[in-house]
Amino acid sequence: MAEPSWDEIFGGQAQRPSDTAAAPEPVSEEFPTARLSDPFAVAAAQANAAQAQAARDAASTETGQPLSRRELREAESRANGGAEPPVPPTRGRGSRDQDPYRLTKRKRRWGWLVALIVVVALVVAGGSVAWFGFHDRVCKVLTFCQESIDYTGSGNGQKATVVIQSGDIGSNVAKELQKAGVTKTYEATYKILLKTNQSFEPGSYTLQKQMSAEAALAALKDPKNRVVNTAVIREGITAEQAYKQLSVATGRPVSEFEEAAKNPTALGVPAGFPSIEGFLFPATYQFDPGTTAQGALQKLVATMQQHLQADGVPAGDDLKVLTMASIVQREAGSVPDMGKVARVFQNRLDKGMLLQSDATVSYGTGRTDHVTTTGAERADKSNKYNTYANPGLPIGPIALPGDDAIKAAMNPTPGPWIYFVAVNLKTGETVFSTTQAEHDAAVKQWQAWCKQSSENMAYCS
Repeated sequence: MAEPSWDEIFGGQAQRPSDTAAAPEPVSEEFPTARLSDPFAVAAAQANAAQAQAARDAASTETGQPLSRRELREAESRANGGAEPPVPPTRGRGSRDQDPYRLTKRKRRWGWLVALIVVVALVVAGGSVAWFGFHDRVCKVLTFCQESIDYTGSGNGQKATVVIQSGDIGSNVAKELQKAGVTKTYEATYKILLKTNQSFEPGSYTLQKQMSAEAALAALKDPKNRVVNTAVIREGITAEQAYKQLSVATGRPVSEFEEAAKNPTALGVPAGFPSIEGFLFPATYQFDPGTTAQGALQKLVATMQQHLQADGVPAGDDLKVLTMASIVQREAGSVPDMGKVARVFQNRLDKGMLLQSDATVSYGTGRTDHVTTTGAERADKSNKYNTYANPGLPIGPIALPGDDAIKAAMNPTPGPWIYFVAVNLKTGETVFSTTQAEHDAAVKQWQAWCKQSSENMAYCS
């Protein structure tokens, strides 16, 4: 009897064994683990599925509740004789996660990525250190970063003080600007100075931080940015009063001026002067920040020397001229009267008379706020500045004389007067006399003015 063909056994749906080498065998859509070419596997899968469904139905009937996934798996396991139900292969993301080979490759890939990140971080960190530590040197070689050695604009609004000393050259200025935080680098400023060959006025300047080198140099040329501390030293005040004005201007305590004045010759005062009194020229002065007390006093002494020379004071006569000028400065009621006051004192000296200046007596007592004196003060011969009790000029100046008083002392107005008295202390009106009687009448006129009002009396007391 002839054997049936494959097509007759399987209804023309199966393939011959020789055909399986050409293509993968198809599987059942309902049972992915069973190949269609194996009818027994399909049948077995169907039977297992039926048993598993029956087990689920039975278990659900017993409990009356829907079964959990775990309970379903246990029921199916009992239906299959204790074996785990077949797990169909998956083709999604989960299948790769369960592949040990793929997990190893993933770990390797992440390892390489972490190592790459670490290397990049080290390179960036090392490059940052090199850039900030050797920025200027690097930029000397690399042209692309050369602009970073300079700021841009006219500053960030924060003030900075730059001091230019006498004799400073371009390199000194460039260093000072960088040190003060005005410019970014020394090189940026010095390059411009080499091209322009600028010069600067010594002094202190208020600029801004983070200025471009060009803007900073332009600001140093603007007089508005120069810092000056002004002291107005008036004619007729004493050296002690001048110290207070200088202290305010320079920020130095009065005690520093007093200490520096103890050695007047070190400040430029000629030998023979009892003190620095009279040798500080009264004028308006400007001082740079940082000026010392000694430096300020030297400036005033040097100015006095210049004026003595300009006024034609002979060498060696400065003590006599300044002493006379200081008395004239304190006693005269106005500048036009200075020449006549100088003539009165000179006429008295020529006649061997006492000068009888209340201003000299007051200075000797230490009270310099007014010129009136008491009988006891005028009789005190121990006061070396008392010209009522001691003949001739006092031992030294009693105030700071200005140019007008110095010129009056050098060239007194011609006249016979040997007396004078101010009859109106508010206006400075003065009466000059040649006889005692005329002078006594003028004194009564002054006394009457003092009694006219409490305001006038304030001047006389």
